[in-house]
Formats: sequence, C-alpha cells, structure tokens
Amino acid sequence: MFKDRIDAGIQLAEELLPYKGQNVVILAIPRGGLPLGAIVAKTLKAPLDVALSKKIGHPYNREYAIGAVSLDQIVLNDVAGVHQRYIEEETTRIREKLKKRHEQYYKSRKPQDLSDKVVIIIDDGIATGNTIRVTAEMVKAHKPKRVIVAIPVAPPSAIKSLENSSFIDEVVCLYTPYDFMAVGQFYEYFDQVSDEEAINLLHEVVNTNSTNL
Repeated sequence: MFKDRIDAGIQLAEELLPYKGQNVVILAIPRGGLPLGAIVAKTLKAPLDVALSKKIGHPYNREYAIGAVSLDQIVLNDVAGVHQRYIEEETTRIREKLKKRHEQYYKSRKPQDLSDKVVIIIDDGIATGNTIRVTAEMVKAHKPKRVIVAIPVAPPSAIKSLENSSFIDEVVCLYTPYDFMAVGQFYEYFDQVSDEEAINLLHEVVNTNSTNL
C-alpha cells in the first residue's frame, strides 16, 4: 500500500488538504510519525510539534497499552490486575526517557500552544489504538478546538475504538485492512527512524514555515 513513510505522508497530506488555512497544529508521534508529520505540516503550512508521551505496556504484554505518560500527566485505562508498584516504576522510568527526549527536541524552541487550535495527531500507523487514544486524552487537556487523528493504516477494530473516544473529534485513515497483523506489513520500506533524523525533520519544518511567514 505504501512505499515508505514519505509516500504515506504525501497521501495523508492530500487527504488533509481541507484543513489548509485553518488554525492547525500538526502533532507527530515520535519517532515514526515525524516523516509523515513533516510532509503534512509543509503541505498545510502549519506548525509541527511532537507528542511527548509514551505508553505504559501491560506487564505480560508490553505491546498492549494500559495507559500513557507525559511529563506532567498520566492516563490509565485497562489496569485490572496490574500492581500499583509496577505502574509507579514504569511511570518513573518512562518519564526519565521523556525528559531526555524533551531536552533533545526543545533545545532551541518551545512547545506549540494547543489552546483553541485544530490539533492533528499523526503516526505512521496504529495496531490497537490504545496509545494514540490516551495521547488524544492528554492533548484534550490543553483545550484545543478539535482533535483529529490521522494515520495511513489501521485495522477496523482500532478505528472503531478511536471513533468511540470522547477525546477525538475525527479520525482520518487511508486504509483499514481486515488482514492487519502489523503496521510494517503495509510498507515496502519500514526502517526505524532515529532520534537525530526526527529532530532534524522537526527543525527543518520549523525553519521552513518561519521563512514562509
């Protein structure tokens, strides 16, 4: 379906063209969401930022998100049978990582103000939707005008879960295959995005958009 993240970003940007000219902030989920977010931000001439949050995985299945943590918030969902000590230890561990990432991403800039903005959260694809759903809940705390989730690919069950969230106003997904097994299944090239590459993309878009103002 997609050659790489650049191809997916171009297709996603085309779908999001109706938002061009609105008071939009593109919020990419690092690191895989940055290449797509950069293309969408350039296309819509909108500021680009990152969602610095990370999922708390279930102790017996780390890929399954039971919640998410940001530097100043924590959202917990399906935690039945999970010890409080595990949640506290994971929260501390994750926040240490987020602090380091915050220092990397915001060396010479401040986070975008999301208040009264149309916030478009972008990733390269989702499997369960749990992580992006709790990310949307965190974004909602900043009182945006609307919260939109935009991804290239996800299974129908994940899209249904997102559409049922009270924290998400709209879901844009290009492809919802029933034979979904993993996000990388629908990319010809799906290499990992490094922190350095992600930071360069973020700074490139910030500088480009500033020049065009």
